[in-house]
Amino acid sequence: MATSSLRLDDAARAGWLYYVAGNTQDDIARKLGVSRQTAQRLVSQAVREGLVKVRIDHPIAACLDLAARLRERFGLELAEVVPSDADSPSTTVGVAEAAAAELERRLSADDPITIAIGTGRTLKAAIEKLPTMDCPQHKVVSLTGNIAPDGSAAFYNVIFTMADKVKCRSFPMPLPVIASSAAERDLLHKQPMIAATLKLSAEADVTFLGVGDLGPRAPLAVDGFLSPAELGELNAAGAVGEIVGWVFDRNGRLLPGLTNDRVASAPIPSRKTGLVIGIGKGRTKTPGIAGALNGGLINGLITDELTASALLSD
Repeated sequence: MATSSLRLDDAARAGWLYYVAGNTQDDIARKLGVSRQTAQRLVSQAVREGLVKVRIDHPIAACLDLAARLRERFGLELAEVVPSDADSPSTTVGVAEAAAAELERRLSADDPITIAIGTGRTLKAAIEKLPTMDCPQHKVVSLTGNIAPDGSAAFYNVIFTMADKVKCRSFPMPLPVIASSAAERDLLHKQPMIAATLKLSAEADVTFLGVGDLGPRAPLAVDGFLSPAELGELNAAGAVGEIVGWVFDRNGRLLPGLTNDRVASAPIPSRKTGLVIGIGKGRTKTPGIAGALNGGLINGLITDELTASALLSD
């Protein structure tokens, strides 16, 4: 028998011992009478020569399939789906960790980038999971105001937490999320410091956004930015979700008038020039996430498998 055939036989045996029988490379070396380095090379050769066919039989495989289908269905540049825990009441577990990992990957880049940041519980949970980093080359800019209706710091604004975690240049937006009038909003936006921050946000390379719902426990209402009457008007007009205060319908169309005339947040950055990643999961958020996808408000998504399945079946 030719030497090459004998070598393939050895590689096949090594591959079987490793992938099927669960042997370690030390076990394989002992059983085949070769060095550990040779055993490692034989296992690698088994894969390279196509002698080993790997099938992933694990719940994560379903997540990978759902992510691929989301990318194809909605033309996304990025889609990540994490496993769901149907018994968990948390609206952040899983997606917060995945968002933190994606943020860390971007922050680890040597070349300077500008990261725009929204607000919300999920995004706050993600940023709290970031490791301490030293990233003076990057800029992080807030898309939304950090002032609550009573004048205090907005609890779910995350720009200061992130700046403290990753030691980068940060650009907060010293505004309310929703101004008292359109005239007040326009006046605030004309201030040189605010205008410069708005310009920087429009130039973001990547954006991370929470997607808020407009149900009875809508974050904007709970946090005091919307009155019950205003929330009712938005629901009657067909609003299904909001991103940094901008309210939209099931087709992702920003609703004219109502509170959108008073939103002091920066516009959602362009999906033509940067990656805009929405983060969220859960039954109450699904209509809003669907609207954001339908309207192309985001071109990236981090969610869980139950939400992904609901989005694909809509």
